[in-house]
Order: sequence, then C-alpha cells, then structure tokens
Amino acid sequence: MTLLEVEDAHTYYGESHILEGVSLEVEEGEVVALVGRNGVGKTTTLRTILQLTAPREGTVRYRGEDVTGHNTHEVADMGVGWIPEGRRIFTQLSVEENVRVAVPDGRNVSEAVEDAFETFPDLREHADRDAGNLSGGQQQMLAIARALVGDNDLLLVDEPSEGLAPLIVERVANALNDAAADTTILLVEQNLPLALDLADRFYVIDNGQVVEEGDADAASADDERLRRYLSA
Repeated sequence: MTLLEVEDAHTYYGESHILEGVSLEVEEGEVVALVGRNGVGKTTTLRTILQLTAPREGTVRYRGEDVTGHNTHEVADMGVGWIPEGRRIFTQLSVEENVRVAVPDGRNVSEAVEDAFETFPDLREHADRDAGNLSGGQQQMLAIARALVGDNDLLLVDEPSEGLAPLIVERVANALNDAAADTTILLVEQNLPLALDLADRFYVIDNGQVVEEGDADAASADDERLRRYLSA
C-alpha cells in the first residue's frame, strides 16, 4: 500500500524556488532515503510533507488523502511523526519527562516510557537527568524515543547521524533499524553508506529536483553516479 505520495511539489521560501517539481512515493513498511548535498531541498521536502512549508503547486497525499494545505497538527494527528535536524528536545525537562510529554492521549504513559527505555537502555540510566546535559548521541536517542512512543505510522527523520561519533552513529542506526520493523521511515541522510544500509529504496535530490532513484541493495556508496551529487 502506498502510504505517502508527493507529486510535482513546488515549494518556495519567499521568492526562492526551493523544490522544483519533486515527486516521490513511500510504501507502507519501507525505509526510503533522501540523499544529496546540503541546501538542495531534502529538509524542505520533509517540511512540505508536514505542511510546515506548504507547496505552492503540487500535491501531498497521505493514505490516499490530499493533505496539501492542511494544518501541520492535522497531518501529525494522522500518524506522521518528525525527528528534526538538531533534535529539538526539551532541555530543561528530564529524560523521562521528555518521553512522557510525547505520549499521545489514549496510550498508557508508563508502558510507553518503559518501551522507550527498553529500546534505549542508556536513557533509563539517565531518566532523571536534564536532557540538556546529555551527550549529542544520547539526545539523538531521546529524540527518536519521543517519536516512537507517539505511535506514528510514518516517521520523517532528518540527518540522524549529523555530528555524532561513529560508535554512536552505529547505535542510532541500530535503533532506527529496529524501529523500521513497525514503522515506515522517510530518512534524510548525507552519510550515503548509512543511508543505503538502512534503506530499501533511495531518491537523490539535487537543486530541488529528484535526479536519481533506485533500490538500495543495487547501489553502492562508491557509485560515481551517486557520489557526484554528494560531493561539495
């Protein structure tokens, strides 16, 4: 089943034309990666899906419903979660409080917190610690945990490996891989080997357009066809 469709999206910031006809699809149960250099439209694609920056032209459909022009909270309420670049956790709240406030109405809060701590044992060890005092990797784990307890059907994940040490990247990647067993993921990631390792399919964005797409298993991080769109 096609969970998400973006069709010919043209998105602007003021008069700057950022997305120039982006089209993509995400099937239920997939991990799909968006890869490309900084500033080519990857994050804007996620913002377009969430209607944080609605497209001036084109259509976004979620579960077959046209959500173009909807309020962002309406899209979120349909089951779309977002792990933004920079994590954006509540730094003055404890780790456990950060998880608790993300639990939706109707879900048992204690069970949700326990699920988060089972996924990330490091967070259990720091449950009472202010989130602002965590390491970068721990903050990323917390951001992922907050999204997972939201019972979202689709997770939009923006640059989860940015600024993290290789060992922490591996742990975050393992957590996303585990999450993919239950949740569809659209992943923005500049780390091409990581993106191809996690994803079933990929799209390459360059200058606001999809320029390549394919199956991750059939691609290689050494593929010159892909690397030319990722080099500075």
